[in-house]
Amino acid sequence: MPGDSPQTGLTDRLAAGLVASVTQAGSALAAPGLHRALLRLLADGAPVAIAQLAAAAGQPVTDVENTVAGWPDTEYDEQGRIVGWGITLNPTPHRFTVDGRELYTWCALDTLFFPAVIGRRAHVESSCQASGVPIRLTVDPANGVIDLEPATSVVSVVIPERMTAVRAAFCNPGRFFVSADAARDWQAAHPGMHVLPVAEAYQAARPLSERLLSGAGDAQACCPS
Repeated sequence: MPGDSPQTGLTDRLAAGLVASVTQAGSALAAPGLHRALLRLLADGAPVAIAQLAAAAGQPVTDVENTVAGWPDTEYDEQGRIVGWGITLNPTPHRFTVDGRELYTWCALDTLFFPAVIGRRAHVESSCQASGVPIRLTVDPANGVIDLEPATSVVSVVIPERMTAVRAAFCNPGRFFVSADAARDWQAAHPGMHVLPVAEAYQAARPLSERLLSGAGDAQACCPS
């Protein structure tokens, strides 16, 4: 649109690239309805059995077993229950507190779009990858990012064209920094990486939450011909 800033154009391009990248085969986001159900169950703070997930998603247990088996990054406990895919019960650098329950996410960007998917406000605490300085924010399903400290904080985002593991290729490079200057060395070490102010990263990630909320694509993901 006329009058759009170059940064707005970049955010829009990143948004489209994010959806294309993280919905590749092997990603839970390729089965958005099932992933949405899993995220909401994990947000309750307990491991999730396959039968429980199937009931929540309204899908046959066998289909859910087959779909989840194709997600190589899935975290399990000793009883074979799911404890993590995006939201996780295992500690990471990104603390994600929901209704007083201390959870975690795989990457900085997850903290920005998962609250809309689970329909709950999240209090986020991470740290600058470069300096270790604490970064705190709240993400509300309706109002987005609020109470960001420091206000200059940014998020690093990389969009792999091809990947076999979402967590290694997409999530692990995605970190918080107290400023764009603080992120320079990290960005230089990851070709193709973008660094966005937190509010713009939130906007770029919105299509991911919208995809998960719509559930579009589940029939193809769950039941391949």
